[in-house]
Amino acid sequence: MLDAPLADDYPIGVRAFARPGSIARFEIRLSIYEDLAAIETDWRSFEARADGTVFQTYEWLSTWYRHIGARRNVRPAIVVGRDVRGDMVILLPLAVECTAFARRLGWLGSGLCDYNAPLLAGDFSRRVGAAHFEQVWAEVLARLKSHPRLGFDLIQLDQMPETIGSQQNPMLHVGVVPHPDRAYVVTLTDTWERIYARRSSSTRRHDRAKRNKLGEYGTITLRHAVKSSEIARTLEMLMSQKERWFATMGIGNLFAKPGYREFFFDIATNPDFRHLSHVCRLEIGNTVAATSFGLTFGNRFYHILSSYDRDAEPSKYGPGLALLHDLLRLAKDRGFEKFDLSVGIERYKHEWSDTELKLYDHVSAANLRGACAMLPSVARRQAKHWIKSNPSLWDFYRKACVYAGSLRGVRR
Repeated sequence: MLDAPLADDYPIGVRAFARPGSIARFEIRLSIYEDLAAIETDWRSFEARADGTVFQTYEWLSTWYRHIGARRNVRPAIVVGRDVRGDMVILLPLAVECTAFARRLGWLGSGLCDYNAPLLAGDFSRRVGAAHFEQVWAEVLARLKSHPRLGFDLIQLDQMPETIGSQQNPMLHVGVVPHPDRAYVVTLTDTWERIYARRSSSTRRHDRAKRNKLGEYGTITLRHAVKSSEIARTLEMLMSQKERWFATMGIGNLFAKPGYREFFFDIATNPDFRHLSHVCRLEIGNTVAATSFGLTFGNRFYHILSSYDRDAEPSKYGPGLALLHDLLRLAKDRGFEKFDLSVGIERYKHEWSDTELKLYDHVSAANLRGACAMLPSVARRQAKHWIKSNPSLWDFYRKACVYAGSLRGVRR
């Protein structure tokens, strides 16, 4: 193994030995990159063949860092593991965020990623067992701690999926607790008739009745935004609709956070990212009744943001659910195998999905300062888990948020 003086990008290595009785030894050589551009070519090449999600792509995370992370004093710490031939086997998109209270090691892009995880070579879990990964992870932490710019006081790794592709997420070996939410996925490999039959017959009748009512207001058309100007107009509509919903529900405006609006517009309108994003709207006659922003990666369509015009007359007949129905059919027709409904406990996700994804968190302190800083985070996580695990309490909490939102609206 080679050691080099600390620099922006320096090689480090750790040997992960095979289980007793096997004849092979697997060595992982690690490198840490602070400059995203320095690893861009290899990152893009690896993500095209690795197991991972759209939230670990170079496009998503570099755009997040440019608009959001850099403003928050986030320092990228991209950990790359290669085998002895130099082939990449794992990429961990980590970052250190410096706050007034502590330096926190977490995932790059955390907060705007439904799933935080590494990118893995297809055979990673076969070559690296739990004990071996724990050794690799310990080496990563040791080197980051000793780095002059990437030292940290606490570790906070949120929303880690149980599996990555067909592999178990190796991050589950570092000690995790269940995340308060879960994610839901619709498998699209069956016929559309069988997929739609997952909803009860009474629900399907109700769907048809509401769609007929929507049709009384005009022709129902799913319109795909293709040109950058059209994408921008549709996304502006979506944000406007969503902001009114945030206010109604007593939820903070996502798009008012520094850099967030710019981030979504860049991802959606940048011609270089066109393969990644999907923006559309449901038109009923001359009315834009509902809007959607999605992502596509590999065999999966991600349903990220959607909303509908609550002030329009057709809103009482569920244009948002009509849009979701049409998007599912579109994804099926375009050959996607999975439709990811993302994280949350909304009823429609339970009604449509056939797969429930468990998520996990890890939080630990590296020193006394980190221990003090992590206490509020742990308390919030436990409170959130307790509230969401109790349906009555969760319903009360949501109603309280709506009431608080209505009071703020009255004051304005």
